[in-house]
Amino acid sequence: MMDLIVNSLYSNKDVFLRELISNASDACDKLRFRSVQEPEILNGQSIADLSIKVRGQESDKTLTIEDNGIGMSKDELVTNLGTIANSGTSKVMEMLKQQNEAASGENLIGKFGVGFYSSFLVADTVRVTSKSNDDGKAWTWESKIDSTSYTIREASESEAKDLVRGTRITLNLKDECEEYATDKKLSSLVKTYSEFITFPIEVFSTIQKSMQVEDVEATKAKKEEWEKKKIEAEAKGEEFTEPEPEKVMKEEMYDEQDWERQNNDKPIWTLAPKDVSDDQYNEFFKTTFKEFLDPLAVSHFKVEGEMEFKSILYVPGMAPFEQQDMMQKSKSIKLFVRKVFISDEFDESLLPRYMTFVRGIVDSNDLPLNVSREILQESKVVRVIRRRLISKTLAMLKEISKRENEDYKTFWENFGRQLKLGVIEDVANRKELASLLRFTTSKSTNDQESNRSLSEYIADMPEAQKAIYFVAGDTRKQCENSPFMEKLNKLGYEVLYCTDPIDEVSMANLATFEEKEIKDISKEDLDLGEDDDEQKKKNEQIADEFKTVTEWLKKELAGEVEKVEVSSRLTETPCILVTSKFGWSANMERIMKAQAMGDARAQDYMKGKKTLEINPFSPVIKQLKTKVESAPDAEETKEMCKLLFDTALLTSGFSIDQPVEFAERVFKLMTQEANLESEKKRE
Repeated sequence: MMDLIVNSLYSNKDVFLRELISNASDACDKLRFRSVQEPEILNGQSIADLSIKVRGQESDKTLTIEDNGIGMSKDELVTNLGTIANSGTSKVMEMLKQQNEAASGENLIGKFGVGFYSSFLVADTVRVTSKSNDDGKAWTWESKIDSTSYTIREASESEAKDLVRGTRITLNLKDECEEYATDKKLSSLVKTYSEFITFPIEVFSTIQKSMQVEDVEATKAKKEEWEKKKIEAEAKGEEFTEPEPEKVMKEEMYDEQDWERQNNDKPIWTLAPKDVSDDQYNEFFKTTFKEFLDPLAVSHFKVEGEMEFKSILYVPGMAPFEQQDMMQKSKSIKLFVRKVFISDEFDESLLPRYMTFVRGIVDSNDLPLNVSREILQESKVVRVIRRRLISKTLAMLKEISKRENEDYKTFWENFGRQLKLGVIEDVANRKELASLLRFTTSKSTNDQESNRSLSEYIADMPEAQKAIYFVAGDTRKQCENSPFMEKLNKLGYEVLYCTDPIDEVSMANLATFEEKEIKDISKEDLDLGEDDDEQKKKNEQIADEFKTVTEWLKKELAGEVEKVEVSSRLTETPCILVTSKFGWSANMERIMKAQAMGDARAQDYMKGKKTLEINPFSPVIKQLKTKVESAPDAEETKEMCKLLFDTALLTSGFSIDQPVEFAERVFKLMTQEANLESEKKRE
């Protein structure tokens, strides 16, 4: 059974100290409860004297954890330690409930089952000496990791030395666990897991202290100066009254072994929000999460009802220098159970991965932890906590976005990408997240001005505009110069510039906002909403006029394009390539090709089917129309078709499969132009 506990239940050796300190805290709590009705049980001490002491001995590889709590009698040692998963704290809770005092016992940490046996993670022998006021003697329980039994005996004089009441646990550490006897390691574990325990936790540590000692050299120099002045005065026959100088002192540091309290910080989440100042919130944030800037926002709340938990959430003032890998475990939320730190690695159990920028504390009495308290099990409680944390985070972000300062701009520059991920992944909160998005648009004055919300976009839309339009590209300049922008610029329609690789996927998942459809202007069937019946009829006439050209181009570009149509979105560019509604755009196709672990089969499936749109008003297309009508099979006509297609690929954001052939066509045109220039000069 011991092998099962050591090898199966726990994955992190460090937690043994958390468990033993939690048990010691239980013992102090039990004594505190009983002392209300039985003051004599304190043996002349006060509640303020209750404490937990931790001491390592590197020389003999032992570790001692001692408390002056309730202690255990011989029978209680058998009951609590002799049977795995039996919890003395649970017994106290049952007693309190019977006395209708369950509420006063809610602060007990207990119900930790096999927590005591985690000591065998680091020790091969465990000895527990305990003395209770209910038993006049001290008793020692002892067991070894490779033993199938334990022994209980009356404690020897040395084992019970100075133990007036309480429990002393001594661990004989394994060879590979010697570091747990060092004060540095013990102090670190106490600060990590038990920093907010109610009772003082003291570690026997090496402490640097200062003392005043004589500075011999300085004193000597000062005295020599005084004697020189005295001799000069006497030589002149003058009276010398200056007193002899005192010793010059200096501060000197030295090491001393002494008890040092490790848990000085207060768990401010247990206080009412009105009792906590902004400075306290900020200092707690910086200390707990190792930040150096004040947070942008804080939310301190308590949930009561069928389940209870307290929480403080923070929105940081800046992103970490190395942004977290979103596929790794998040360490954004520190989970406590009755002020005892459990873990900060619960993946998406408490917050979705797009909210990993949030920092916070959750402290609950009702969390469904497994027996080792290392795994947060799925339950209604976890789902309720998760929903509330998400709701509070969104409320904080909304509050920041309404401030009339630069706070939300700071937030967006640091964490905007996470919200875009949230739009993709969090269907339930997509609408609220969409209102928090910010964009650079065709109306922005510079590259850094990503401050247009979708609500502002809609408020400024012309009456004829029926949809929200966006264009994707690597940079703002690329978006501005895109041929897809020509007609929209002419109509005065604002366009969102999506220059982040995640933008296009985010917009595709959002699809609509405030009943306005969101459209990629590089996709087919773009309806700009400006054509009346007369204009539509005119467009049909133009399409009929260029039917010969579109049919010829479709035949020549078979396998490259699915359709060839007359464009209504171009004003200057001769032609462009648009993609089907449900496939990748040119920008997304380029991004996916760059993925090191991309799936070639998926790429072939997701590539958008291309449609070539020609501008009937372009001189180039008119020239092509003339050539097609007069000499459709001429090499020159076909070369013009290929060159138009290649340039359309480039201007529409695609890559050219045969760049050498494209270059040859361009060089051929340049050569022809050069020859014409030479002929003109000869003439």
